[in-house]
Amino acid sequence: MLGECQTLLLTISLQDHSSDRWLWQPDLDCGYTVRGAYQLLTDRAMVPLHAATSLIWHSQVPLKVSLLAWRLLRDRLPTKVNLIHRGIIPVEDSHCVSGCGAVKSAQHVFISCSIFGSLWPLVSSWVGSSMVTAQTLSDHFVQFTTSAGGTRARRSFMQLIWLACVWVVWTERNHRLFGGSANSSLLMLDKIKTFSFRWLKAKNCTLALNCHSWWSSPLLCLDLV
Repeated sequence: MLGECQTLLLTISLQDHSSDRWLWQPDLDCGYTVRGAYQLLTDRAMVPLHAATSLIWHSQVPLKVSLLAWRLLRDRLPTKVNLIHRGIIPVEDSHCVSGCGAVKSAQHVFISCSIFGSLWPLVSSWVGSSMVTAQTLSDHFVQFTTSAGGTRARRSFMQLIWLACVWVVWTERNHRLFGGSANSSLLMLDKIKTFSFRWLKAKNCTLALNCHSWWSSPLLCLDLV
């Protein structure tokens, strides 16, 4: 937000002889009116949201995780590429915190990185789903959600797992950047198993889930096999 504010102020210069006042850009003659604002909003064509947008919100996933995914799909996370674009960090500080040597964008961190990206094959192997090859975050979310089958219950489960993966990758990135600690891909996978197990149990305390069985076959635990 600070970077966005600085960007907005870059082209503004104060003049002693000019009055300081607000201007309504859509109508400089009449200025702002409620009717004019309403017409501006209703006359614009509605932009259809991508299919991935509807998958962000999940009743069994903490709100902070869904909000993270919302920011991720809109490229609003403070990745190094975004911070450089806003002039907050220098260009030379653009490399991924994993040490892979690539420039750290959101797509790189969550999909392409040789360290963080290696988590997805492990997760697919754990849940018994097919590998996802999509190169954009939104397409990856949609494909991953349907990679274990087309039933509604399976899609809901895979949706939860994708959100858990995103949460674990982002927190691991922060730990490496600010705490100097690093977990292996297998340890990150264990965190995904733990978070998903806890989220399901927290929202449905009568759910008969055994932690050890969940570690080996989550779909079997949920009777989704």
